[in-house]
Amino acid sequence: MKVPGLLLIGVTWLVSLPASGDVGSGRHARGIRANSPWLSFYGSARQAGDLDRLAATFRLINIDADPDSGNFTPAQIRTLKAGGRNTVLSYLNVGSCERSRRYFHRAPAGLVPCGRNKTAQLGPYPGFPDEVWMNPGNPDYQRLLLEHVAPRLAATGVDGFFLDNLEIVEHGAHGKGACDRACVAGALALVARLRREFPDLVLVMQNATGPTTRDAVVAGVPFPRLIDGISHEEVYAPRYDRDAESELLAWKRLGLSIDGSPFSITTLDYVGSCRDRRRALVAYERSRANGFSPYATISSANQDRVCDWQL
Repeated sequence: MKVPGLLLIGVTWLVSLPASGDVGSGRHARGIRANSPWLSFYGSARQAGDLDRLAATFRLINIDADPDSGNFTPAQIRTLKAGGRNTVLSYLNVGSCERSRRYFHRAPAGLVPCGRNKTAQLGPYPGFPDEVWMNPGNPDYQRLLLEHVAPRLAATGVDGFFLDNLEIVEHGAHGKGACDRACVAGALALVARLRREFPDLVLVMQNATGPTTRDAVVAGVPFPRLIDGISHEEVYAPRYDRDAESELLAWKRLGLSIDGSPFSITTLDYVGSCRDRRRALVAYERSRANGFSPYATISSANQDRVCDWQL
């Protein structure tokens, strides 16, 4: 079936956008100044401990800055940024929606919360009962993210967004969390719209690092130019994923840079405990050997402790 605005040639997606502004023009300075050491942490400032020490230890910091969570105040985020030395990102879930988020149940007038948007819901997220897969191409879901969720995160003072669950574009058109051609095109277009709406902010994509994104073209712009970095979970722990490593190496071979800043490639591995230094060391060494920036923590669902490995 032909989908308007989408052409699939081999593994290249060509996606059109409404003519409402430039995409990826390069006119705005952005980029990640340094991505090592990096940290992914979804707990509160209280759980993080000494924020000045955290800011002195890590150069790239990913937190959950959702104002409804109360995890971090704008002043605490400024502390983490350390006068511009560090890049602080906020988690932004684009491929699924958590029932625990306020916007799952309520949204400003004219917008549809996730829980009421049955058309966009693509089924349960196995292993994560709090989450529902969402179609990033659904117009109402896009509006919720672009007009409500993302602006509120940006207003906290973070430097950009850590885009999670975009791997939905690699699910295929059948089964749980299926994402057909229109869904894939919509997800790519959503990232382009985030870039257009927030031209100065950093965008880092987690997972989804295969050819569906790497070879995509959105509104005449190669998709890799829309983002500032990629990250991948479980490359080296709890087990080695050769395919994920190969995908990251393929991105590295693109030789990308963003306004003079290097394109960031990070790995996020799970070792079960902040005390398992041996497993963390193996993951760090293998990641660094490929030129990536590593971080290891407890698990995907348990990132509310800072594992300061000093590796």
